[in-house]
Amino acid sequence: MAESKYDLVVIGGGPGGYVAAIRAAQLGMKVACVEKRGALGGTCLNVGCIPSKALLHSTERYVEALRHLAGHGIQISDVKLDLDKMMERKEKVVRDLTKGVEFLFRKNKVDHVQGTGRIAGPGRVNVDLSAGDTANLTTDSIIVATGSEPMLIPGLEVDEERILTSTGALSLRQVPGRMIVIGAGVIGLELGSVWSRLGSEVTVLEFLDDILPGMDREIARQAQRILSKQGLQFRLSSKVTGAKLTKAGVRVVYEPTQGGEAEELEADVVLVAIGRRPYTEGVGLDELGVETDDRGFIRVDERFQTTVPGVYAIGDCIPGPMLAHKAEEDGIACVEMLAGQSGQVNYELVPAVVYTWPEVAGVGKTEEQLVEAGIEYRVGKFPFQANSRARVTGDTEGLVKILAAAGSDRVLGAHIVGPMAGDLLMEAVVAMEFGASAEDLARTIHHHPGTGEAVKEAALAVDERPIHI
Repeated sequence: MAESKYDLVVIGGGPGGYVAAIRAAQLGMKVACVEKRGALGGTCLNVGCIPSKALLHSTERYVEALRHLAGHGIQISDVKLDLDKMMERKEKVVRDLTKGVEFLFRKNKVDHVQGTGRIAGPGRVNVDLSAGDTANLTTDSIIVATGSEPMLIPGLEVDEERILTSTGALSLRQVPGRMIVIGAGVIGLELGSVWSRLGSEVTVLEFLDDILPGMDREIARQAQRILSKQGLQFRLSSKVTGAKLTKAGVRVVYEPTQGGEAEELEADVVLVAIGRRPYTEGVGLDELGVETDDRGFIRVDERFQTTVPGVYAIGDCIPGPMLAHKAEEDGIACVEMLAGQSGQVNYELVPAVVYTWPEVAGVGKTEEQLVEAGIEYRVGKFPFQANSRARVTGDTEGLVKILAAAGSDRVLGAHIVGPMAGDLLMEAVVAMEFGASAEDLARTIHHHPGTGEAVKEAALAVDERPIHI
């Protein structure tokens, strides 16, 4: 058994874990990062954010060539799908990025320990190495960054061939004739869009009466309308009660959430995308006495310390938005505080983006949250239909919506469905971080023609003075 002494051992090499390890090394700590997956980057880089965005981009280009380029005077005949090539490209993107993280570890002198880590006691992590043998790491501090895993439905046994999680849906080797997506959240809509663009008949079953729970309702409903025009079929307020494998595929049974007769729907494959849950299995938390809440999230204080001194936790395995960029900020703040600095994460301003086309993005309060809290507000909206750049590119679906406090005019929320909504949203995120008003956004000069002008016009609309509508 190899033994090594460290200032910090991070268990988990996803966005939270590897970023924490690199920042700690920058601060002068001797760091090891334990990762049981064959490649660094966690779910995000390997079977999540990155491969899904690669497929979304590729399928957008496919649809553009198939349906839209002719309108620009570009004639392409005999457009064909090479799914194997598309998957190869996706896998190369993943490989390049995971190898990039390995390079960053070498550059910052972070020890990459490949294997399954388990906390054996205060300041001790035992690792069953992937290459065989074991390693015993002693350390001053431990960060648990083990991420999350897909939530499943009782009675639906995932085989990643006909009943899939996001992992299987990213690696299908042929386009299914019909696909059922259970869950109208980010993962369901993104992967449903991928396969719908490639020719699959996609039906989305959602327990709630709206898609994209947590997003501003007006924006979510606009997104549903647009996605429906693209071919996705939605059956909302539907509770899945069972599924059965058939010779042809899978038969799903569902019923109205408010009560009523059960219905059946058949498809070649079913994607279960009802959310994710913290993954902490086998880390040794129970034996150590680390407390979790009733949903399995690790309890931490404002310094990310668990109920056991010297053991910290970040990312998807603690409460908060289960997003890669939130995990990264957790990791940086945690190690900076360990180094005696003042780390901070503003959880009120974590942007959320859905990478469908058009994109859906939001930050801050939704209109529903402001109403529920009894906060007086004003709203400004501007459609991309009236934006010059959107007209030029043909991406005119959607709108920008800005919510500002009625008295101070401070921006409380920004929500967008439209072209490159995630990138446009960052203007509002920075403004809100500095406490800007809608007037501040409205008086900021925006280049013309640019989709960012829609943000300016929405800010003007808060004061009922937009120029171009």
